[in-house]
Amino acid sequence: MTRYWLLVAAAAALLPAVALGGEEPRSAAAAPDLKRAQELVSTVCAACHGPDGNSPTSANPKLAGQIPEYIQKQLTNFKPASGAKPERENPIMAGMAAPLSADDMRNVAAFFAQQAPRPGAAKSKDSAERGQKIWRAGDATRGLPACAACHGAIGAGVPAQFPRLAGQYAEYTENQLKAFRTGTRANDANRTMRTIAAKLTDAEIAAVADYAAGLH
Repeated sequence: MTRYWLLVAAAAALLPAVALGGEEPRSAAAAPDLKRAQELVSTVCAACHGPDGNSPTSANPKLAGQIPEYIQKQLTNFKPASGAKPERENPIMAGMAAPLSADDMRNVAAFFAQQAPRPGAAKSKDSAERGQKIWRAGDATRGLPACAACHGAIGAGVPAQFPRLAGQYAEYTENQLKAFRTGTRANDANRTMRTIAAKLTDAEIAAVADYAAGLH
């Protein structure tokens, strides 16, 4: 019996060494390559989104401080796959995303997420106040949920699920809400944004976008 238990103990002692030895498990994600990301940003992304993700023009979104999983998803959706139309259609971004590998997208997303976003500002007090009501409370009579329910009270978003909208250009947010409403943008999970945007008027969309621009 003594010899048996000694053998069992010796075998058990070897198990951690076997489990921990060799290569890391395949499921363990490698750390983002920020040096590679910076090279890509400077050559591919900076002209439109700025070298630090603070886009110089409202035609292109600010990416600084954005949730990395969201950026990675958008890049994946922009990229044409096997000759099929991309899930999110945009001729310019399709061309930019086409040569990027999955690792490139993850690296770029991590780089932008670590940059400090420059604050924005609402342009109209009246519009922002109207947008604030929708952002915070929605409209139960129309089945319109509060924006804060998914994007947070201060627009910081929810990691891996909903993007940061705080400080985003109002013009860009407004255009995207209208694109969801018409269905020209359709890469939202479970049609969530298309369903919500369909309940908003042009004036309400502009108000929400203006309010979000001033959040920080």
